[in-house]
Amino acid sequence: MLGAAHCDGDAIDGRGREVRSVKRLLLTAAGALLLLTSASAQMRFTYSSGQVVSPAYEGWRTEDDGSQTLVFGYMNQNWAEEFDIPIGPDNSIEPGGPDRGQPTHFYPRRSPFLFTIKVPRDFGDKELVWTVKTHGKIEKAYASLKNDYMIDNQVISTEVGGDFGSLRDELRTNIPPELKVDGAKTRTVKAGAPLTLTAFAKDPDNIPPRRGRGASPPASMTATALYRAPSSLVPASGPGVRLSWIVYRGKAADVTFSPDQMKAWTDTRAYGNSPWSPPYYIPEPPPENTWITQVTFKEPGAYVLRAIASDGAVFTYDNVTVTVTK
Repeated sequence: MLGAAHCDGDAIDGRGREVRSVKRLLLTAAGALLLLTSASAQMRFTYSSGQVVSPAYEGWRTEDDGSQTLVFGYMNQNWAEEFDIPIGPDNSIEPGGPDRGQPTHFYPRRSPFLFTIKVPRDFGDKELVWTVKTHGKIEKAYASLKNDYMIDNQVISTEVGGDFGSLRDELRTNIPPELKVDGAKTRTVKAGAPLTLTAFAKDPDNIPPRRGRGASPPASMTATALYRAPSSLVPASGPGVRLSWIVYRGKAADVTFSPDQMKAWTDTRAYGNSPWSPPYYIPEPPPENTWITQVTFKEPGAYVLRAIASDGAVFTYDNVTVTVTK
């Protein structure tokens, strides 16, 4: 099978859980040194643009009702270039597609565990294939219920460097954040007029517990420092509940959020306004754990905005569809 690129300095070769098992074995003192050395060599060859997007099958899990859920993300191999790829031959999931709820806007680098597809109990040995074409090159992710692809919350946390890369067993029973977006799921607004989004997010079990450094970078940090070269070879995320809005479908260049949103993609550059940016400044939640955001659209069109709540290890999502008129 054709694999999809994974997080910084790492790769998925199509065997899913087998790769994860090898990765966890490497995370010993000696293995970590080898991993860092390899990542350092690879990161000499990073690109701002011109590279492709590779869809990624993250694995599958069993739900309380006995059904299975397939989990997907992607790797944009660029550090700056973003893509808008409409649902169709260049962005399709089959069978049953081409639209199976996948994104049409692709941010830089790795966006892990971004969406799910629930499959019926009789899915058996069937397979879903996500195809993405960028810069004339086709990449595919193959999703099945093979045992090697089975994941749980500990696996998810490990893959995203949750809790500073911890492998603690309690992360297996970690409960994802509670998330509620107030108001209608479908809204209409005029171009140029602000739309207010109000979302509540809370960590019900305080796992992993918030700890680490302060809530904001030093005031002396310059704008240049925010965008310097990658400085974390292996992504790691500080613990603590956070919420960000992203453009899931629609042209992100036409969308402005106020305040600026913490990145939901793995920007590992120091002070990069990302939970993966060392030294891992995760802001304290706002009063009553309620995030209030204003969003403005420059151009008419159809957009899907996704709220992503995380405790630094696992994620919860909710969408708002917005029709923007003249």
